[in-house]
Amino acid sequence: MRALLSVSDKEGIVEFAASLIELGFEIISTGGTFKKLTDAKIKAIEIDEITKFPECFEGRVKTLNPYVHGGILYKRGVQAHTKQAQELGVEAIDLVCVNLYPFKATIERTDDFEEIIENIDIGGPTMVRSAAKNFQDVIIVTSHLDYHSVIDALKNQEDSFEFRRNLMIKAFEHTAAYDAMIANYMNKRFHDGFGDYQFIAGKKAFQTRYGENPHQRGALYEFDNYFTNHFKQLKGEASFNNINDVNGALKIASSFGDENAVCIVKHGNPCGFAIKSTLIESYEEALKCDPVSAFGGVVAINGVVTQELATKMNEIFLEVIIAADFEPEALEVFESKKRIKLFAQGGKKLIMSHDTHDFKHVDGGFVYQNSDCICDNEVHNAHQKSTLKASPQEKKDLEIAWKVAGLTKSNCVVYVKNSAMVAVGMGMTSRVDAAQCALKKAKAMGLDVSGSAMASEAFFPFRDSIDAAAQAGVKAIIEPGGSIRDDEVIQAANEHGIALYFTTVRHFLH
Repeated sequence: MRALLSVSDKEGIVEFAASLIELGFEIISTGGTFKKLTDAKIKAIEIDEITKFPECFEGRVKTLNPYVHGGILYKRGVQAHTKQAQELGVEAIDLVCVNLYPFKATIERTDDFEEIIENIDIGGPTMVRSAAKNFQDVIIVTSHLDYHSVIDALKNQEDSFEFRRNLMIKAFEHTAAYDAMIANYMNKRFHDGFGDYQFIAGKKAFQTRYGENPHQRGALYEFDNYFTNHFKQLKGEASFNNINDVNGALKIASSFGDENAVCIVKHGNPCGFAIKSTLIESYEEALKCDPVSAFGGVVAINGVVTQELATKMNEIFLEVIIAADFEPEALEVFESKKRIKLFAQGGKKLIMSHDTHDFKHVDGGFVYQNSDCICDNEVHNAHQKSTLKASPQEKKDLEIAWKVAGLTKSNCVVYVKNSAMVAVGMGMTSRVDAAQCALKKAKAMGLDVSGSAMASEAFFPFRDSIDAAAQAGVKAIIEPGGSIRDDEVIQAANEHGIALYFTTVRHFLH
């Protein structure tokens, strides 16, 4: 038996080769892998002894050879193949272990196009695909994480058809993701990221309990190990809907840096938000906005959950809590709650991946765009349009309202008072309806919005929303501007003594 080992990621390769030799394999190897093995006193045959042809063109050609691919591809159970292999002097290669040139690491390290081109693997993917195609006769290994299971299967004669088939699937996933990465990079470099094809490749982080409904299946796929590194399921199993709600809450709570932000979300929309001097105060104030909707909701804590905070949150039914982390005593508080789900990122503050692009499925395809960014300087650099200037606290409330509005379903209007959201209207077909719905909900909750700051993620088309805000006691408003009736809106703000700011940036979220 012969095994061909040619890896860029050399973790565990020496031990893997040694185990293969113990099982009776002869090792063939290339370049750096050959040196790594021989330096470790592992007996190996260099590839050019097999190809009977020297490595050439600065290493561009070394494994593209019939003695290599013939040895991998011929069917052992087909008499004509075995006869032809004997006639041509092609010897079987029974195991191929290959992982590819680190293209991702290269493009992160350099912008030198010549170096990038040279780090596009050709021979590696070809060997992987050859071995995967002939998986019934050849074991294909593309990850060091599979070394142990492969050795165990060979030792115990459990390298079944299903076992080899699973390795084959992993191999084609490996080369598909690699080619997708290269194509996307080239389109980003030369076509502004919008080429004729768009490839979205994610690695499965875990299976969800089910999809949006129990009759649907679901799973979470990740980019760059984000969830593997920053999502720990401490209690309970995440569902498809949980992940969507957590995403919405995380985006809002994490957008305020190191501040003690707490966001409560129900069905993807915020129903509570606050920033106070402590996390427990922030939670208490966030809960006041809409405690009815918060029941069974998702809470994002931009910090570590203490026993005191856990005790307070445990007073009502919450389905999910996502936090930077939990103190051991906090976890004990929730131990008796069977239905609650606790997720942590394993740090001091919440972290987002800040993906550069965003996409949404539509029937028959998907729409793809650059990710939206609600930057801190949008509020700091907003243009004062009114005669009256906002106070420092009103400016802080405007910042909170603006960020929450930009991360909430359009049409959206948000009211914030003393760093806590007191009303929100979202997902309406009319901006006036959104504003009025928010005020009605606040009134029903017994919340006083007078003195609050208001934000709209898109411009107010008429002055009627400003008039309604003034009647409710709003003291400051922030919006993008850009309506043909901006002058009327500004006039209304001045008439009512409201500080009005335009950001010039719209943040629709559909």
